[in-house]
Parts: sequence; structure tokens; C-alpha cells
Amino acid sequence: MSPTEAPRYLAPFHPKDVPHFFTDILVIGGGLAGLRTALAVDPNLTALVITKDGIGHSNSMQAQGGIASVLGEGDTFEEHVADTLEAGGALCDREVVERIVREGPERVRELIRWGANFDRSGDRLALGREGGHGHNRIAHALGDETGKEVMRAVIERAQAAKNVYVWQNTFTIDLLTHDGVCRGAIVWNHRHGKTLIWAKQTVLCTGGVGQIYRETTNPDVATGDGAAMAYRAGAELRDMEFVQFHPTVLYIAGSSRYLITEAMRGEGAYLVDRKGHRFMPEYDPRAELAPRDVVSWAIVSQMERTRHPNVYLELTHLDPDAVRNRFPGIAAICRKFGIDIATDRIPVRPGAHYMMGGLTVDRDCRTTLPGLWAAGEATSSGLHGANRLASNSLLEALVHGVAAGTGASRDAMDMDDDFRVPPVDNPRVAPSGENLDLIDIRNSLKSLMWRDVGVRRDAEGLEDAVENIRRWSSYVLAEQFYDPGGWELQNMLCVARLMIDAALERRETRGCHVRVDFPNPDETRCRHTTFRR
Repeated sequence: MSPTEAPRYLAPFHPKDVPHFFTDILVIGGGLAGLRTALAVDPNLTALVITKDGIGHSNSMQAQGGIASVLGEGDTFEEHVADTLEAGGALCDREVVERIVREGPERVRELIRWGANFDRSGDRLALGREGGHGHNRIAHALGDETGKEVMRAVIERAQAAKNVYVWQNTFTIDLLTHDGVCRGAIVWNHRHGKTLIWAKQTVLCTGGVGQIYRETTNPDVATGDGAAMAYRAGAELRDMEFVQFHPTVLYIAGSSRYLITEAMRGEGAYLVDRKGHRFMPEYDPRAELAPRDVVSWAIVSQMERTRHPNVYLELTHLDPDAVRNRFPGIAAICRKFGIDIATDRIPVRPGAHYMMGGLTVDRDCRTTLPGLWAAGEATSSGLHGANRLASNSLLEALVHGVAAGTGASRDAMDMDDDFRVPPVDNPRVAPSGENLDLIDIRNSLKSLMWRDVGVRRDAEGLEDAVENIRRWSSYVLAEQFYDPGGWELQNMLCVARLMIDAALERRETRGCHVRVDFPNPDETRCRHTTFRR
């Protein structure tokens, strides 16, 4: 069974058997994009935010580097736009880039008004520099814990908003549709079981897909649920082959993977191999400050050359006190493993980090499915193209959160309150009787994706991946599960297949999509890949 043959809804339900809840705006996802969307909802409307885990458990909370914006002397909007377009592999939408870049400073100043404490140098913002940027333009907080501070301020703002409600620890199973329009979602939690939420407008802010890979910086909630449920509902997905691999993820065998911010290289850290050789100048004249796709590819190549499972970040040539003060969060993590970031080399290797592909949205954040909007990493908005420029993600979440919340409010205000429930249901199917080991399948899927759909790809590996996904899907997608473990695996299989199909279709190397059997860009293929059920 392929994703196109899978059932429309994952779980059985009937309107007479479950409770109902009604809201003006339903926001699925409680990261920065979701909360900023909710805060942009008209105060005369109600906004319900659904979070899969606790409200603080998201990629936004874990963001280290900062927010890229034109805030310093000598920098210009035109240069930030140019850097973004250069990184994006000719697939960015220039108008989208222009809008987000130009709105960025106001969104940062808004966070400051809301109480976010960004790091300062004297009476000015302390601005860092990261790969692909021509200027110091990264506003950061708490040294290397920007997401933590920004989310603190935004969560407090959302909790104080009288029209914003949050349901935590609630899994969104599927979008509800009727007559080709999104009408809300079916959700599940331990307290109430399934609930049908009916909404005038729905906004997907569900983040990325990093947990599809064995090596990833993403939290365990990032299983591609939003992309999968939107695909099942009939929305268009775009550019699913473009996954950004962060070059520097802490690599300690047997431990969790921790992101090592790009800002370290912005402050002067070197990448060296097992012999202490600084290798990046041999791959790109920008050395450690090349875009992420270039650095990831170089690291993987150097690991192969040296037959070593990782490379190293070296900061021993920098001032020790300055290093520890600038990166307190990373220093604390590394200290647990006996590593002093100022005097010891930090073992790193690439890991899945950010999804450029996702729901196709227009410049107002509408998807192709009426009644459904989307913002943040769940989208293919036109900002990132084939490769995201460092620290542009929080910027997009802020700007497009405002756009999605404002647009959804405008449409909802034009709709009458209608509490009639449309005839939507999904009957039970007989269980197969097979005792499936979901954890084993999930681990096998993650290893397969890392091996065959990782930093470097070729037709042989991708076709092998298709066969494995098809086999697992044939019995997993036909089942009806009754808890998030099963639903997550079904979503992961659906999204993985779309990613592989997109990677097979793009027979060229562009941005973070590297086909070793087609190593060069092909301008005849410089177009978007789209999928719709």
C-alpha cells in the first residue's frame, strides 16, 4: 500500500460517539509559528492551540543561533535578500524573501517589547554572524539559547491573551474535511480520548520531519505529522526532497545528539579532521562560513577520507573565557561528557535539521486546501528554496505567523457561527491480527532514511528505499491504531515515501539535495516538485 492508497483517516470515529468542540481559529502546533499565529488572531475571535507535547517542547525552544535580521550599521535589506537567494539554489521566491526580510526588524523589536532579553553590546544588540551571511546580523539571547528566551516571552504573551486557549499533550490525528474544505481536526489525548474540533479556519504549524532520520537535531515530536495529515486531506506538498543537514551535531556514541550552533564557526571556530587538519578551505573559499549544505557535504567527504566517524570543532585558538561566556548552554552539555569547549576538540558530524519542503502556501500563507493555512517549517513558502540560510527560520515563523493569523481571522470574521456537524466519519476495519513491532519498524525506517536519503543520494539507494517503504507500508498503513505510536509511524512512512519520490524525480544536485549520480545543477530541472493525493 502506497501513501496514495492509504485510508483517508488514520483512526475510526463517528460524530455520535465522540465529544465536539467549536472554535473560530484552530492552530495545530505550539512552536514559535503557532503561538505567533494565535497572537495575531483578531481579539474578537477565539483561537485554540493544540500542542502534541508540552507547550515548550518544540524546535523553536531548542533554537540556539538566533534570528537573522537587518539590525546593525552597514547592513542592508538588499544584502540580506541577496544572501538568502544565494543560499536557496535559485528556488526562492524573491517577493517572499523581500517581504520577510523587510518585516524582520519590526518583529524583533516586537519581541523586545514583549520582554525578550536579547544579548547586548553596550546599548546595542550584540549581532553574530553565521554561514552564508555577509554581515553580522544574528540577534541572539542567553548566548546560545535564543529559542528558550524568545519562547519564554511568547508563551507568557499567549497565556495572558484572553482569546487564546491551549490544549497541551494532545495529538492531532487528522484534518477534518467536507466538500473539499478543511473544517477542523480530530485530536486525541489521555483525558478525553478522541475529540472532533470544528473550526472556521485551521492553521498548521506542526514543524518538520527530523525524526525520520537516525541522526537528527530535532526533538522526538518532529515526525512529519502535519505534512502527512495535510497530504491525506488533499493539500499540495512541495519540494519534499530538500532536507537541510546541520553540519555540526555533537557526536558521542550512545548519547543523545545535541546541536552545536553555527554561531561557533561565526565566532571563529575551525573544523579539523582526526589528524588536526583544517580542511574546509579545500572545499570552499568561505571555509567554515560556507552555507550548511556545502559544509555538511565537506564533512561527510572528510570522514570518508580519514575513515573516522566524525570531525572536530576546535576553539582552542580563541579566548577561553569569551568562548565559555558566549556559549554557556553548549559548554554545559559538553561538560557532561568531559569536554571543555575552550580547550578540547568537540566531536561533530552532520544530522537532519530543517525541512525546506512542506505545504505549498501563497504569500498570505493559504494552502491549496480551502480553510487551511500554514506557517513555519511545515511549509514550502518560497523563503528558503533549496537550502535555508542560517537563522532565517525563526524570522519566517514570526513574519508568517502574523500573516497566517491575520489572514485566517479575516476569513473567519466573514463566516457565520454554524454549529451543524457535517456527515464525516471513518468506520472501523477488522484488525489484521499481526503483532507488529512498531519500534523496530520505526528504527529501521530511520536507519534506512539516513543511509539512502541522507546527505548524499543516488538512484540505487533511493530505489532500494522505495522497496523497503513499500513493504512496510503494505501492512502498517492498513492498520487502525489507537495511540500516537502507531499514528506517528504511519505519518513517517507517508512522508518518507514522498521525500524519496521527490529525490528520485530531481535528477540533479541543487542546494541541500546532493545526487552523486547527477553531481551538477541542471537548469532544465530548476523547478518545484509537487505532490497532491
